[in-house]
Amino acid sequence: MTLEVLVIALVRIAGSLPVLRWPLAGGILAILVDLSDLLLMNVLDLGGVPDYQRLDKVLDLAYMATFLIVALRWTGPDRWVSVALFGWRMIGFAAFELSGERALLVVFPNVFEPWFLLVALLHHRWDPVPWTRASLVGSMAGLLAVKEVQEWALHYARLFDGITALEAIDRAWRWLTGSP
Repeated sequence: MTLEVLVIALVRIAGSLPVLRWPLAGGILAILVDLSDLLLMNVLDLGGVPDYQRLDKVLDLAYMATFLIVALRWTGPDRWVSVALFGWRMIGFAAFELSGERALLVVFPNVFEPWFLLVALLHHRWDPVPWTRASLVGSMAGLLAVKEVQEWALHYARLFDGITALEAIDRAWRWLTGSP
């Protein structure tokens, strides 16, 4: 393990902990911190990260575990859907770890993450959330569609494998500002 891997791991774990006190704000922070490792790899020079995809999936367990701890405090669909989605992703995580095949992550998308954020957001108004069959199915369909596109782009098409986080930020900035 390099010092760079250790620094990234500590940042990711620390970024997961606020979820336990502030589910929505902490969840958003945890996801932003999850993305920060891409930037950290670009700016740190402490020995590198030998297998980023594996490291990322293992470190995802830190924020996912805190999300699950909070979700287990919920009741009804908030709780049982969370547990089912967490379990589904863990099956995908195990399959990925055993095979190293990133395309499996498209089959086992991390819908648990946006589901958690949605429920945490809804808990600001309702506790428990008044789910109907239609609202539950509609929410799940929407979240699944968004996550499938993301997982496909990241792990099947690998659209971002050839650029660094700094290059992505630069491209986004130029697109937003209309700069050449």
